[in-house]
Amino acid sequence: MIAFVSGPVAALAPTTAVIEVGGIGMSVQCAPNTLSALRIGQEAKLATSLVVREDSLTLYGFADDDERQTFELLQTASGVGPRLAQAMLAVHSPDALRLAVSTGDEKSLTAVPGIGKKGAQKLLLELKDRLGAPLGTGGAHLAAQRTASGPAPWSEQLHSALVGLGYAPRDAEEAVAAVTPQAEATAEPNVGALLKAALQTLNRAR
Repeated sequence: MIAFVSGPVAALAPTTAVIEVGGIGMSVQCAPNTLSALRIGQEAKLATSLVVREDSLTLYGFADDDERQTFELLQTASGVGPRLAQAMLAVHSPDALRLAVSTGDEKSLTAVPGIGKKGAQKLLLELKDRLGAPLGTGGAHLAAQRTASGPAPWSEQLHSALVGLGYAPRDAEEAVAAVTPQAEATAEPNVGALLKAALQTLNRAR
């Protein structure tokens, strides 16, 4: 298992980062929250999980070990593959997911693209004894880490993230426009928080 990759960021795309490790470019699938903290040319260290399929080897990257562990635990539920697990972590932090599951918060799970009411109910039952109790610190630590990394081109990043989650480009544009006042209210917009707000806007429009 590849537990982590560390090295300069060679390239960034809407859903992937390329980390140079020993002269080799490692392509790592990342959620928007993780990508927002990376900068081309700067050193980065990502916790990773290797997903092996018959026709592919895919490396998923995370800001810390807590995200990686949550990613792997989510996949122990029936019907949850790596893409859906990553989408859940794109919308909610590990602690938010633990809180949602421990309190039976069905609405929080249905905010994730691809999870309907019945799916959320099933996940709450299956994950109840697997994710554990909220830690209370992970979200604040990650938010501080993202803020410290400096400002990002948030609108393009947010639009790409929404399209990557399956929304139509036009819907994504409208969601970006809806959260623009929130983004402009701070000097360093938090892409993770904006993504959650944009998804809430899209869910209300359904």
